[in-house]
Amino acid sequence: MRLSHLKLATLALGCAMLARVASAAAPLPPLASFFENPAFTGARLSPSGQFLAAKVAIAGQRDRLAVVDLSNNEAQIAASFSDADIGQFMWVNDERLAFTASDRNVGPGDRRFAPGLYAVNRDGQRYRQLAARGNAFISDSMAHRMLPWNTYLLDQDGAQDSEFIYVLNPSIAGPGQLGDYHLQRLNTITGRAKSIDAPADNTHWLLDQHGEPRLTVTMEKGTSTIQYLDPATNQWRALSAFNPYTGKGQRFSPLGFAPDGKLYVSAWGPGQDKSALYLFDPATGKLGEQAVLRVQGYDFQGHVIQDQHKLLGVRYDGDARDTRWLDPEMQALQDAVDAKLSATINVLSLPARPATPWVLVEAYSDRQPHTYLLYNRDSKALQLVGETFAHITPADLGPQTVVHYPARDGLDIPALLTLPKDQHSKLPLVVLVHGGPYVRGNHWGFNPESQFLASRGYAVLEPEYRGSTGYGSRHFRAGWKQWGLKMQDDIADGARWAIDHGYADAGRICIAGASYGGYATLMGLVNNPELFKCGVDWVGVTDINLMYDGNWRFQSDLPDSFKQFGMPQLVGDQVKDAAQLEATSPLKQAARIKQPLLLAYGGADMRVPLYHGTKFYDAVKAGNSQVEWVEYPEEGHGWTLPKNRIDFWGRVEKFLDRNIGQH
Repeated sequence: MRLSHLKLATLALGCAMLARVASAAAPLPPLASFFENPAFTGARLSPSGQFLAAKVAIAGQRDRLAVVDLSNNEAQIAASFSDADIGQFMWVNDERLAFTASDRNVGPGDRRFAPGLYAVNRDGQRYRQLAARGNAFISDSMAHRMLPWNTYLLDQDGAQDSEFIYVLNPSIAGPGQLGDYHLQRLNTITGRAKSIDAPADNTHWLLDQHGEPRLTVTMEKGTSTIQYLDPATNQWRALSAFNPYTGKGQRFSPLGFAPDGKLYVSAWGPGQDKSALYLFDPATGKLGEQAVLRVQGYDFQGHVIQDQHKLLGVRYDGDARDTRWLDPEMQALQDAVDAKLSATINVLSLPARPATPWVLVEAYSDRQPHTYLLYNRDSKALQLVGETFAHITPADLGPQTVVHYPARDGLDIPALLTLPKDQHSKLPLVVLVHGGPYVRGNHWGFNPESQFLASRGYAVLEPEYRGSTGYGSRHFRAGWKQWGLKMQDDIADGARWAIDHGYADAGRICIAGASYGGYATLMGLVNNPELFKCGVDWVGVTDINLMYDGNWRFQSDLPDSFKQFGMPQLVGDQVKDAAQLEATSPLKQAARIKQPLLLAYGGADMRVPLYHGTKFYDAVKAGNSQVEWVEYPEEGHGWTLPKNRIDFWGRVEKFLDRNIGQH
């Protein structure tokens, strides 16, 4: 099947994406432009680089899997469903792809099917279902049973030189919880699978430089153990053991295998607060004496890029997600692409065994949504592949910068500050608090939520309060048992910093966030009523004890091991810290909240079940007439459906305009 709309048009320097960046201001994009499903969700080159696979999204139709022959730009549909969308996909080899099913039309509460697993040749031939989408085993025409519904793709490419891939068959540890990630080697032609002999209770797998299982991480009674399949003995042995929640005892995190079999890891050198990229020798158990790469101001988070012979470069998280090339030829290639796309960060992806001149480019900036292009190393030409948010004009958006401010005890707090276009002083401010909390928030780059708020005239501050990861051990540990306390102070200090530096109008500041960010929103209203004039909490925790104890009517997917071995150290012990948990409970302190408040919860949320919202709403509305409530019955921990994202952010826009907007 030939699709003319999939033809890839050549990009010159002065047109297409670059022209949109520099165009004259157009009317602000409508709300839906920020919160519709992305029109394009990525592409992948085949192992040789001759073919490009991508999901094709056409309005009103199901997402389909398309393959483009880059030698002639001919495209065809390799696979589609009448009742589902294409989900994940990966190249098995240069002729064959594996993929799953999804349904972008239903929320988590309405889902009745698993992703399943399928394989097909790039020309649409030799289609085969490999795993069931329901709970029953179904015999196929070759009398071989499909794999069960709880079969998932291993998100690693492997060797890509045969019809085999590796898949996971996790056991069901509890409601919404998976455990013991059993690994199988699956033939995508015959459907036959062979189990990999390994220690039990796996939580993570890593393939080696040959695409074979070499490392697994197991967890038992709150201890994670890195297990290594020694090629000298063909036996598994432990390399390291640690607490996965607190990091106590952790020497390194495995990232990938080098061509010589050594292991690239994120590790801490002697006396170092922040981790760096090192080589680890499994034979001797020793780290290399010097770091391969250290990212200034950040723990090393990322992965290595290599061919069959050497390390080419490192993809890492700094202010933004970027690449450090160690190979001169790759650096020259990066320079050539950057010269053509000077307004964006340009992330290059190489095929596994390049036999063509094509390189995939993912371009983005703070104002430019992620855009995918192809670069031809021979002709030096760029071709547009697809855009994630095609209805947004970057020239209409404002700048985002990485800032730092001191907390009241002197701790350095990084943050992202997004401003409206051509406005930078005395603005209404939204302090947008990330969830987790023990994760990194956002990176510099296009974010629909912050840019939407900025497009409506608000400054947006996103603090990386203590406890956030990626900023060193000291920053992480400073947040232990600080819910509602010093973590909360960091957020308030950020708002005051914005006032002192002239960005924010002191009388027009609102706090907002989801999950832990929702908890921080409520505690911000409790602790700092003089500072925060209103709050927006979606899917937010309202009581720490509820995280421990739950409710008999609702199921939670919070693992029991986290409650036993993580929460007492990170959040608070129910017995030893009972008074603190009472004082830092929004539910217990609800009567103190008098400011306008918007609450939104998902009826199918298993991470922060609905009772967090309903119990708090009942408590707060007794003494506050300015509380708005919305429930999305089919949604889980966040909004998956465009209609609900658009509805929610429309409510936020009106709420902010009434309370801190330009009147």
